[in-house]
Formats: sequence, C-alpha cells, structure tokens
Amino acid sequence: MFVPEPLGQLPFAAPEGSLLRAELRFFREIPRLVRHVPELRRVPRGDQLVVAFPGFRTGDRATWPLRTFLGTRGHECHGWGIGTNRGEVADDLDTIIGVVERHVDRTGVAAAVIGWSLGGVFAREVARSRPELVTRVFTFGTPVVGGPRYTRSATAYSPARLDEIEAQINERNQTPIERPITAIYSRFDAAVDWRACIDDHSLHVENIEVQSCHTGHIIDPDVWRIIGERLADTSAQ
Repeated sequence: MFVPEPLGQLPFAAPEGSLLRAELRFFREIPRLVRHVPELRRVPRGDQLVVAFPGFRTGDRATWPLRTFLGTRGHECHGWGIGTNRGEVADDLDTIIGVVERHVDRTGVAAAVIGWSLGGVFAREVARSRPELVTRVFTFGTPVVGGPRYTRSATAYSPARLDEIEAQINERNQTPIERPITAIYSRFDAAVDWRACIDDHSLHVENIEVQSCHTGHIIDPDVWRIIGERLADTSAQ
C-alpha cells in the first residue's frame, strides 16, 4: 500500500490540463469492469444499509452502477434523492443528514456512507456531525483538504469563495471523524489533485491507491471490490 508523505509538505494544485487525456481511461474501464464480473461475483455478501452521494454537478444516476452491484451482494442501497450536487456543502448538509437519518430511523440500523468526488465531502461531514447515524465512510476521488481549490472545478468559484470554503473545511477538520474511513485515490485523477485525497489526520483511516481516472472511479472494479469486501467485514462483526 502506498505510504503518503505528510500533506503539509506537498504543493497541491488543480490538476494540469495535460492530465485530461488521462480521463480517456474511462473508456477502458467499461470492458475492464466486464472482465472482472466473475471476480466481483465472489465478493462476500453482507446486509448493510448504504447511502451514496454523487459528485459535483451529477445526481443519483452517477452512483447507480455501484449501488446496483452492492445490492447484488445483499446490501440495501440508496441514492441521496435530492437531485444534482450543487457543491454547496454548508447549505445542503442539514438536508443530507435528514436523508440519512430517515433511512436509519426506518431500518433501525446505522448506514455506511459512500461518496464520489465532492459527494465524499458530504459523506465525511455526515459522519463527523452525526456519528451515531454512520458505521463507516468510503470516499473515492474526494478532496480531504482545500475543498474545490485543488480541483478542476475551482474555476466555478470566486477566489474569495475558495478561501471561505477552505477556511470552513479547516475548521471542520479540527473535529475528528470517529468512524472508520476508506479513502480511495488515483494518480491518474485529472479532476482532483490526488494528494489532496489522502487523509493523514483522521483517527481510523486507510488510504488505498487505484489506477482509474476520476470519472472511471465510479465503475472501477477495484473500487467496487474494496467497498464490497469492507462492507462484508462490517456485516460479520
């Protein structure tokens, strides 16, 4: 497993334009996923409640393939059900907490929360704010620090707004996340600086490197296997 350098020693930046060609790897992920179907069928079954959060400017369709796979492994999976991720964590967090809370109240069990890209920020903040609702956290392609500053979506925000969001994140990070975290990242990520996806300050975290591009994360069989295996471990406890 890759052992990261301390985050403070790394010069973060939004990924360079030359990295965009790495996103063409997405078209390799579909046949790769098909090839790995036999392996994915061997992922242990479980019975976890799962809520998945989509990336910036996407909705529940983005997480549907992963949720469908986890459903075949016995888990009860749900999208966030509120439309497009607008990128406003502070404004939408209470609504998202309410979504998770309703599923937890209905089933009587806490949920595993999964987030792709910016959706992972929501997953982390739900676990930080309401740990009793969450069993564990999975993120892939999610910036742990800086918010959108170290992503290609940084241009959608004014410099002042970037500073404001980063300050809010720094403040939130002063409160550790109590639940186990699996943070998945890739050096081929052309949307988020991969170094910003590594969590070196949470209490119980594993950082795992994969080889897919940012958009490819959502159909990467390695990402599916990692999540499925850890959900099964949780079910066995």
